[in-house]
Amino acid sequence: MFGLLTLVLLLAVFVSLVMARLRQSLLVGYFLCGILIANSGIPVWLGMDTTGAMIPQLAELGIVLLMFTLGIEFSIRELHHLWRLVLFGGGLQVSITASLAGGIAALCGRPWEECLLIGIVFALSSTAVSLKSFQDQGISGSPGAKAALGIALFQDILVIGFILVLPSLLGNSSQSMGQGILIALGKGLAFLAGAALLGRFGINPLLHAVAKTRSRELFTLTIIGMSAGVAYAGGALELSLALGAFAGGLMVSESIYSHRIMTDILPFKDLFLTIFFVSVGLMIKVDQVIAYWWIILLGTMVVFSVKALIVFGIARLLRLPLRPSLLTAASLSSIGEFSLVLIQKSNEYRTFEPWLEQMILICTALGMALIPGSMLATAPLSAWFERKGWFRSKRVVPAQLDPSTTLKSLEDHAIICGYGPVGQALHQALLDAGIACLIIDLNAETARQLKTQGHPVLFGDVTHPEAMALAKVKKARMIAFTFPIVAATKIAIPLVLQENPEIIILARAKFSTEALELTLMGARVIHDENESSTAMVGMGLCAYEQPLPDH
Repeated sequence: MFGLLTLVLLLAVFVSLVMARLRQSLLVGYFLCGILIANSGIPVWLGMDTTGAMIPQLAELGIVLLMFTLGIEFSIRELHHLWRLVLFGGGLQVSITASLAGGIAALCGRPWEECLLIGIVFALSSTAVSLKSFQDQGISGSPGAKAALGIALFQDILVIGFILVLPSLLGNSSQSMGQGILIALGKGLAFLAGAALLGRFGINPLLHAVAKTRSRELFTLTIIGMSAGVAYAGGALELSLALGAFAGGLMVSESIYSHRIMTDILPFKDLFLTIFFVSVGLMIKVDQVIAYWWIILLGTMVVFSVKALIVFGIARLLRLPLRPSLLTAASLSSIGEFSLVLIQKSNEYRTFEPWLEQMILICTALGMALIPGSMLATAPLSAWFERKGWFRSKRVVPAQLDPSTTLKSLEDHAIICGYGPVGQALHQALLDAGIACLIIDLNAETARQLKTQGHPVLFGDVTHPEAMALAKVKKARMIAFTFPIVAATKIAIPLVLQENPEIIILARAKFSTEALELTLMGARVIHDENESSTAMVGMGLCAYEQPLPDH
């Protein structure tokens, strides 16, 4: 077991380097790492016996660790704020997707309980990949990210409940199925409630005593020890180690020390995800993939497309603008990691056919690989839809924010796109210099505040031609894209230059390759890393009273 774990971690490093070079999701690299180990014969060369229970044990460990991180990150506060998205958006998405997948399984003659399981498996999405992609693109606070989070929260709650009823649904219990499900749900809810209460009222005195020692090692050890104890208690009560691990994470997250716990524990999350996804890759058999490659490829395309259309329709029903709707659809269009958890847990009671299990595993890996690129493609896709006149957003400039009365006199003005810290600083400096400014922002609350203060503002998307026309870009001298989201800036720059080829364009970029792209498009680029390094060098030399370099 230790030899296999060592091989997994070392090989994951090299595979991840390749995936990072290709700008692909590292989670997909972990899948590939598992496939390579399972099908290359490397463990046999090293004298490891993989025919026994090692791979299932590693998979079980991965599930336990993944559920523990889910428990830590599960937020009752977010559930309260996003309840409409959770109940309506998540409930509708799961119901439609599960009905379609379960209906197809029923037409294939499968028992109804398996149809229900297959429906839930295909309805779940990859929370880990989608939310990480939002973070990587710097849009984790966008409307699309919030919609995706609301739907993902509903899916997480559903997974917990379904893990509870799996034994009664698929097992051979002496009790009736309905009675078994009710008892399992009652025991599970009581266990989760007890863990939450213990975390809120019983753990704090112990953690307070540990915190007074000011020993970080002891604090981390206490957290992990208590969580492992709760996880083991869940297994001992026949509620599964996975549910016990979730309860352990939930317990420590409810403590008054939750922020410190997050700081100490969450750095292990990447390690936990690595073990889980590699363990899934270990179960993928290349010969099965070769034999059923066309079914797998077709299944991946159908699942990705159908789930994207369902989520897009729900996002539009929730009155999200076009681009956030596309972002939400792209982020939730694959099968998720908890689908794999359900498959592995269900195999303890009723085994799937090899070809079906392999299809789901491969479809999940391919779907996750497509998510980051699909999310990046939503910006040009939404711009294309707008040019064609399809799905035209009615919320580009709402009536209550109509700025036409303040825009008539604007000329030789500056357009500031985005009103974060950089946009605010630029706005204030230009106002102090007596220069007229117009702000374009996608945050409705920000737009309302600026309008209340008397500033010309547009509640719109810079990638929409209508927003640029309303901003009178033809008569502006300068436009500044103050956000580092290069994908949106690259769409907006041609729209700007088409209307005003002489305008001065300022833009931000995080990386040198992005800075070069924007420069070639005609923008004057503020390279965040370069500016930060210049400031850091200056401060460092000043600390030692050294002169600044001439360059």
